[in-house]
Amino acid sequence: MIKTKKELPVNKNDKYWLTIEDMTHDGRGVGKVDFYPIFIENAIIGEEVEVKILKTTKKFAYGKVLQWKKKSPNRVEDIDSNLIRTGIAPLAHMTYEAQLLFKQQQVEKAVTRIGGFESIEIKATKGMETPFKYRNKAQIPVRKINERLELGFFRRNSHDLIPIEDFYIQEEAIDEALIAIKPILEQFNVKPYDEEKQTGHLRNIVIRKGHYTNELMIVLVTKKKKLFKIGEICKAIVEAVPNVTSIMQSIHTENNNVILGKEFVRLYGKEYIEDQLLGNTYQISASSFYQINTTQAEVLYKEAISRAELTKDDVVIDAYCGIGTIGLSLAKDVKKVYGVEIVEEAIEDARKNAEINDIDNVEFEVGKAEVIFDKWLKEEVQPTVIVVDPPRKGLTESFIKASVEINPEKIVYVSCDPATFARDLKLYNELGYTPDYVQPVDMFPQTSHVETVVLMSRVDK
Repeated sequence: MIKTKKELPVNKNDKYWLTIEDMTHDGRGVGKVDFYPIFIENAIIGEEVEVKILKTTKKFAYGKVLQWKKKSPNRVEDIDSNLIRTGIAPLAHMTYEAQLLFKQQQVEKAVTRIGGFESIEIKATKGMETPFKYRNKAQIPVRKINERLELGFFRRNSHDLIPIEDFYIQEEAIDEALIAIKPILEQFNVKPYDEEKQTGHLRNIVIRKGHYTNELMIVLVTKKKKLFKIGEICKAIVEAVPNVTSIMQSIHTENNNVILGKEFVRLYGKEYIEDQLLGNTYQISASSFYQINTTQAEVLYKEAISRAELTKDDVVIDAYCGIGTIGLSLAKDVKKVYGVEIVEEAIEDARKNAEINDIDNVEFEVGKAEVIFDKWLKEEVQPTVIVVDPPRKGLTESFIKASVEINPEKIVYVSCDPATFARDLKLYNELGYTPDYVQPVDMFPQTSHVETVVLMSRVDK
């Protein structure tokens, strides 16, 4: 018998009237045709919309809204659609109260469905007073469109650049700097990078700003080391952009989507900017990891520190310590802090930041956490608290087991991904660490991302 290809309920370019029943984790509305889900940008639960099908797969389709029959009371009108189309601000069409509730519900779904927890309380998301213009770092592609140099952002799931000047979620000084830099690049005939032809010089502009210091670093990411008239370009930028204290060049020769190259050259000023976080001063280089939203980072860290209920007798391990921001923030409250991080440059920054802030009860090690844990065990280091703040992929099973083996009384987990967070929470629970309530914190307003903090306490058998 010859098997025929199963027909889908919808085809590309079909149009349907749908009621939005749910939302995906990345903020798209979900409508259904014969139980077949359609993911739709700029749509909110409860809305009735006419949808055009853009793309189909075996399990779901993507669509776009043509018109509304019924709009949600949670909708914000007059939003630049490019903010949603590019993924800069995919929730900008929702009121901020609705965004905070959406994020609380995303955490709740993950903890219940993935973690298998039915009775953990998920607190209301801690939001910002002013949920716009908060990003202290911008990474902006430079491309040629209609024979002109343009700055902007890529349309979601594509490499089509949409020119943008107001990025809505970046600190205002960063947007102003980009507007000032663009005509300078045009004046000196700087060639934008062409991905297909592998030609041109300037790939990206990265700008970092000290939230409290107002210092600006501008990083020009180039295809080659040599950039014509770079000295004159830097002079013009310094004259046009207030508070520039550093201009760096990042040389990126490879054909990939990584933003920064591995080689850096100082073109003007310092090789870093400074900023403050919970009273400590940090040096931030072009490649340093530093929390994007300084205001909410302080909220997040305060939550993590208060949940641990630290005392002067506590010994804390800061795993995934980066440049030391969490460990150095709590060092004054405890006996000793041990930090571990696999990135050598980050540990160099962490040690430097400890010195800048006259903090001498910290010790930082380069290496894989599981290996360093074993080393510390042999040295009879006995932590009472471990703080983990991993990347989006969460913790490995080997890390979780190693952290349990070291036997702390408490583990504070700071997460930027509800799904991996819930998965890891489940394993910790199976290994004898019981979570209390979960506190979501909105580090990235107008986007679908959410941070969470939970305290897990050892159950003594």
